[in-house]
This record gives sequence, structure tokens and C-alpha cells, in this order.
Amino acid sequence: MNLEQGVVLAMLIAIVACLLTTRIKPAYLFAAAAFVGFQTGMIELTKLTGNFTNSSLLTLVLLILVSIALEKTRLISWVGRQISQGGQSSVVAKLGLSTAFLSSFTNNTAVVVSLIGAIKRNQRHAPSRLLIPLSYTAILGGTLTLIGTSTNLIINSFVEDAGLPSLDFFAPTVIGLAVLVIGLMILVPLSYLLPVYDDDHQDELPYFLEAHIEDGSPLAGKTVAENGLRALRRLFLAEVIRDGKTLAPVNPDIRLEVDDTLLFCGDIESVASLQEIKGLRLFGQHHLNGQSMLELVVSHSAGIRGKTLKSVHFRERFDAVVVAIRRGHERLAGGLGNIELHAGDTLVVVPGKTFKDKKQQLNREFVLVNGLDSSARLDSNKSFAVLAGFTSVIAAALFGILPLINGLAVYLLVLVASGIISFSEIRRRFPIDIVVIVGSALTLAQLMISSGLSERMGNMLMMSFDSWGIYGALIVTYLLTLILTELVTNNAAAALAFPISYSLALSYGADPMPFIMALLFGASASFLSPYGYQTNLLVYSVANYKLRDFFRVGLPLSVVYSVVVLLLIPYLFPFFPS
Repeated sequence: MNLEQGVVLAMLIAIVACLLTTRIKPAYLFAAAAFVGFQTGMIELTKLTGNFTNSSLLTLVLLILVSIALEKTRLISWVGRQISQGGQSSVVAKLGLSTAFLSSFTNNTAVVVSLIGAIKRNQRHAPSRLLIPLSYTAILGGTLTLIGTSTNLIINSFVEDAGLPSLDFFAPTVIGLAVLVIGLMILVPLSYLLPVYDDDHQDELPYFLEAHIEDGSPLAGKTVAENGLRALRRLFLAEVIRDGKTLAPVNPDIRLEVDDTLLFCGDIESVASLQEIKGLRLFGQHHLNGQSMLELVVSHSAGIRGKTLKSVHFRERFDAVVVAIRRGHERLAGGLGNIELHAGDTLVVVPGKTFKDKKQQLNREFVLVNGLDSSARLDSNKSFAVLAGFTSVIAAALFGILPLINGLAVYLLVLVASGIISFSEIRRRFPIDIVVIVGSALTLAQLMISSGLSERMGNMLMMSFDSWGIYGALIVTYLLTLILTELVTNNAAAALAFPISYSLALSYGADPMPFIMALLFGASASFLSPYGYQTNLLVYSVANYKLRDFFRVGLPLSVVYSVVVLLLIPYLFPFFPS
């Protein structure tokens, strides 16, 4: 082994060791490896910078950014309504199919982020029974197309960098459909093994919200219980105001009428919950159309202290609509516009176009202005326009009319110009970690190949498993990637395993495609722990899962998934195509 191979191998060992034993972010580790490669002269500056502008990487970044708009559409509300109807088996099946479909055409992490709120708000089923199936079906759906998961696009960037043709958009689709169908058949019965972790405690619902029953509302003439308003998760109906009189506590048998004002206690997700109830108009509803929400804390020296929202003409003064108020864990009473503001009150607001120009006023009245990771829903027309635009971009790419990267760039520009996505949202959601990891991982892969280290490692694997033949080598590639995925995350696993699997294919003189597919599906096979895949990590924290919950459902799914993948790859992607 020469010096260059020794340096690259040392970097690989250091990266894996740090990923396993420390909490250092993967972006820092891969960036450090790229920096060492550049400083030691093993890679030129033009190649290094070129890795950070790789077309697959730029496509991934654009997909993540346009998904900001997709998350605001009524499509998410529709999926949310579907999971409130039917028994657990049908709900898991419907949730799985819709999640997989959404994940196949947009980043699966964004899909899970969008649907977590809808699942937490569903009225019939404990979120802990649905969130692991949500994550797993998002993973399965991500394998259906080239753009379904960031890992697929990262692997495609390695493929292009190695001088191979770019992967076809539907290259993994047949295998992906097979594992999705079989995976769902397993997940439906296994979901009953998941525990019920219900955290619906009223004393943890600090926000105070107001809604109004509109004329012609389907809620009018029915009781509170018949409308399901007593069974809302993380949302408690505290008061009904009718003709200036307050009805509290709210009896389930109270029959609601047109013009009733309903006062709720809830969390920040309750803003979206109330928007989704047909015939109920949230306080300030006509000003909500996809904007990001902000959190303002009233200052001790504020001029609005001791006054109500109505008396200070809050909307005209700050160009913002208050949709919720919080005062510690104190239960507020009366209409939202009539609450006397105190120092320390937290207001959740939806800002208008000139809100940011009122900096002096804001600094005088509020001690803190925070952005929230929650947005108001777009109205039906804008939702349709956003979805139609995205569908057009995908269709144009599939039919060869316009490359995907060009279409996404134009689409993102239109979304920003129309105000559906703001620059602050882009800054907040820009995937800098992914850019650093992919660009640096491409550099590391190039160093492994150019130094001859990957070829050396491939030959060692070939000699070790020589009696197994080329199919054995494929299994080893898949299992190596799967183990790395569970230990050091999917993107890092793809970056570390690609040079080895590519060199292994070359050592056998075989077509690299079956090995690339083994890498692609192995990097998405994260079902045993919450740490290997970002969607698992998201639901792990939200539902307070324990490690055994993932293992209980994930182990049988992982075994069946692996068997199906390893049986279909050589059949659909022969080692030596004629």
C-alpha cells in the first residue's frame, strides 16, 4: 500500500470511527476529509469545486426548496382527512400508499415532516401506532424513482462522476413497487404491535385560539360530540360564546349554531388543525395563505401592554394577524381580540408584506421575534396551482422537453416571485449539510478510486468471498451498505460504499448496474434503528418511541425487504447483459 492509499484509508477509518463514537456532525467529518485531500495535493481545486456543483446535487437542493411550497398545499390536509376515517388496518394502508406516492416524486424527508402534523392531529388513532409506518413507507416510496430520496440522487452523482450514464428516472421502480407492496402487507399487521403513547394532556396546550362557525357550516345544528370537537387530539374546546354569553365548560351535548365563537386551547399545530375543519373560520383566516408564522413576545415596556388587540388595531399597526396567544400555562378566556395583553405574552402571528419594514416598532414592543417551522395553508386555488406546476415540471423532464434541473429552477423562481415561498424560508431550509456531505463525499470517492484504494479493497473482498461467486459479491455489497446505513446514516453509507462496490463490479468484469442497485436499495434499508435514516429520527422524537419499537417492526420488514431486493436485482439487472 502506497502513501496516498494509506492517507485515504486513514481518513476513511477516522470518519467511520467518529460517526460511530462521537456526536460530530457528518458534514464536518466529510468536509475535513476533502480539506485534507486538497491540502495534500491529492485533488485539484477545479475538481474539488466541481463536486459541489454536481448536477444531481443541485437537483436535490432544488427539490428540497420547492418542497416548502408543496408542504403548504391542501394535499396534506386531504391525506390528513383520510387517516381520520376507518380502522387501523385501512388507515395504515391508506397512509402507506399516499406517503409512498408522495415520496416517489418529492424528497421523502419533506413528506414525513409535512404529514407528522396531520397524524398528530388525527382524531381516531394514537400517533405512535402510525408514525413508524409513516417513516417506513416514506423510505419504501423513496425507492420508486430516482428523485424519491436524497440517497438516490447522491448515488447518481457518484455514477455520473465515474463516467457512467446517468440512472434512468424509473430505474429502481419495479423493485421499488415489489418491496412497497410486500412491505405494506407486513406493516399493516405489525402496526398493532406498536405501543400507544398518547400525550394528549390538556395542561400542556398553552396556546389560545379562536374560530367562528360560518353561515352554511355543516357544524351548525349538530352537537359538539356529533362534530367530533371533543375528540380532537392536542386541541381542547374550552368555551363557546353565543350572543355575547359564554358557555363554559363546554358540554358535549351543546348544539352549535351559526355565528357561534369557539375558543380552543392547543399547541402550534392547532392553527393548521382548525384550518382543516370544514365550516370553521379561524380568527384572521382571510389573511392566511401559505405564509410562515412568527412568534412575538410582548416587552415589559411595550405600549400595547394592558390593551387588547382590537383597541391597538394590531393588524393595521404591524401588518400582521394574530392567530394564537399564550400566557405560560394560564387558561385564557373571552374572545382573542378582547384579551388584555400582558408583558411576556407570546403571540403567534402571520406577517403581511410590510411587516419586516416595521423594525423600529417591533423592537419597541417585543423582546423576541422568532420564526416558527409552521406555515399557514394555501387556499384551494393556490394549492392547485402549486401542485399543477410541480406535476408539469416532472412531466416535462420525463418526456425530454426540459431537463429536471432547469424546470425546477424556473419553478422555484416562480414560487418566490409569487410570494408562495419567501427568501427567509429558503435561508432557513437551505440544506447546507447535504451540500457539504455530498460535495465532500464525491471528493473522497474520487480519492479512493484515483489512489487505487477502492480497487485494492474490491480485490480483497473478491478474494475473501471467491467461493460465493459474483452473486455472493452482490450480497456482500448490499449487506455492507445496509450495515453502514444503520450505523452511520444512509448518505454517509452511500458515499463510503460506492467506490468499493464499483471496483468490485470492475474486478469481475461485470456490468456495474446490479451493484449500483444493491447500493441504492441497501442505503435505503434502514428499519432497525432510528439513527440510520432522517425520517426515522423525526418520528422517534415526536412519538417518544423506544429502540425496541423500531426493532420489533423493523426486523421482519428488513429481512423480507432484503430477500426481495436480492432476488430481483440479478433478474432485472443481469451481471453480463447480452
